[in-house]
Amino acid sequence: MSDRTGALSRLVTWYVRLIRFLAGLCMALIVAVMIAQVFYRYVLGGSLIWAEELCRYLLIWQTFLVLGLAYSRGEFVSLDFLPSSLAPRGRWILRAVMAVPVIIFLIVLAWYGYDFASRFDRQTIPAIDFIWTSLTGSALGLSIKWVYVSVTVGLALMAAHVVADLVVTFRRQFVENAPDTPSTPNTEAAA
Repeated sequence: MSDRTGALSRLVTWYVRLIRFLAGLCMALIVAVMIAQVFYRYVLGGSLIWAEELCRYLLIWQTFLVLGLAYSRGEFVSLDFLPSSLAPRGRWILRAVMAVPVIIFLIVLAWYGYDFASRFDRQTIPAIDFIWTSLTGSALGLSIKWVYVSVTVGLALMAAHVVADLVVTFRRQFVENAPDTPSTPNTEAAA
């Protein structure tokens, strides 16, 4: 049993590291592109016409990648006066009941997000095409679908975080009826 728990813990640790790395990479690229944009505009007197668009797309991806981590860390706004007045078992039951419509909502939005994104298969990303054309002489033709699909990816990851939160807290809160503590695996995995 501990082998499965250890493997699951390692998987979660690598997942969190990957998401943090990708979010950090997006932020580093945004900063680098904006610094280049400021340099071109105010020092060279020109402009990088693709910079704002590229930064916008990177920020969209970064936002949707870290939604699930923010949920796991409890960084969303919540009213907790009712859950805090319940015993741990009651708190878990309330959390599970509230998770059902949240998961359904996230899945429906992810489904329609993908449907929306798939409608733009033939539309390309102008900023990427401009950059690629200036580097290689031909357009890359990367579909804007890959920007819009970030909604589906982010919401699916968040639904997975909601389910994982229920699974992680089940034994401690429901079976053992023990209160939340800072050493709960849910907070360790996200930290």
